[in-house]
Amino acid sequence: MALSSSQIRYLRSLAHDLSPVVLLGNKGATEAVVKELNLALDIHELVKVKLSGGDKDERQAQIDVLAGGTQAEKIHQIGHVVVLFRRNADEPKIALPR
Repeated sequence: MALSSSQIRYLRSLAHDLSPVVLLGNKGATEAVVKELNLALDIHELVKVKLSGGDKDERQAQIDVLAGGTQAEKIHQIGHVVVLFRRNADEPKIALPR
């Protein structure tokens, strides 16, 4: 699902006050982390993830694994924190603007 720029702005404003739900450790984005992130996205739809250390390319690789493994969309990234969104098809919790 492609999001419009107004929807992305809205989701960024909602994510501003969120605390990171998933924290990556030294091993980075593993299958277990992807599984936990799937559960968090099912419950919350909008999730902040704190990435583990490393250079910019390593963090981008972690984001690609997390977003690809969960079918989520990257909304925003600042430094070591990324915001991911995936609509819950059964029970949508966030009403997106058009």
